Amino acid sequence: MSTVKVNQITKRFGNQQVVDHVSFEVQRGEIFGLLGPNGAGKTTTIRIILDIFKPDSGEVEVLGGPMNEEKKNRIGYLPEERGLYQDISLEVCLNYLARLKGLKPTEAAHRIEQSLKRFDLYEHRKKKVKALSKGMQQKAQLIATLVHDPELIIVDEPFSALDPVNTQMVKDLLREERERGKTIIMCTHQMHQVEELCDRLVLINHGKVMLYGDLDGIRRRYAARKILVCPLGDLPADLPGVQRIERENSGYLLHLTEHTHPQAILKHLVEQGVALERFEVALPTLDEIFIQIVTARGEPL
Repeated sequence: MSTVKVNQITKRFGNQQVVDHVSFEVQRGEIFGLLGPNGAGKTTTIRIILDIFKPDSGEVEVLGGPMNEEKKNRIGYLPEERGLYQDISLEVCLNYLARLKGLKPTEAAHRIEQSLKRFDLYEHRKKKVKALSKGMQQKAQLIATLVHDPELIIVDEPFSALDPVNTQMVKDLLREERERGKTIIMCTHQMHQVEELCDRLVLINHGKVMLYGDLDGIRRRYAARKILVCPLGDLPADLPGVQRIERENSGYLLHLTEHTHPQAILKHLVEQGVALERFEVALPTLDEIFIQIVTARGEPL
């Protein structure tokens, strides 16, 4: 069942077409990547989903229908721009935001205390928000996003300003929320984070959908004719169907000719008595796929 359905939405600001007939669906219980470079139209799409912006055309369904005030309390949104009140203490700020989401004072205080301890912010709870580092404020915003236990979680650049330890903490938290059946939309230009976390994705550039589907299927669709092999000994001097061989860490990257199938290479190596530690089709990264697509279309990065 879809938690979010986006159907042919468009949005123009002045002469700039920011969102251009974008469509996708987000399934319940998945981490869905909304990705693309800066200025691609990702944040505008998120704001249309949240009913902050109205689309010029197209439709959006959230949690089974059009957005309304009741549904907003079932959504957690982490914006890219920090939105915490700077001149009050962290504890007061988070309690206030939790109350706005409908939590009773006792429940809000309990949840915030637990979250502050988990994110190593408890000892900073009496400090004014503006006295906290950027990384601390990012973690505090994530607490505010999740404190009311939302069904739909939308995070825009969630790893901004976080060090590797806290980045891993946030990744673990997002995975936990997925295991609990929550739906997560992760908006980012950091494609390696999408590769690590997301089940499916849509890639937007210049406001248009360029890729949409499950991560593994997309990578296989754009796989080049390359094989990564790690032999226990030397490779044969002659490998029919191989154009070029590159050294790749502890193995070799074989570039195949147009009509050569990977299985033919594997069969030949086995027949030659080559023991293999690893043999796999080399799948491209999302960064490589994106560059390939925009270059083919002659569009600037």
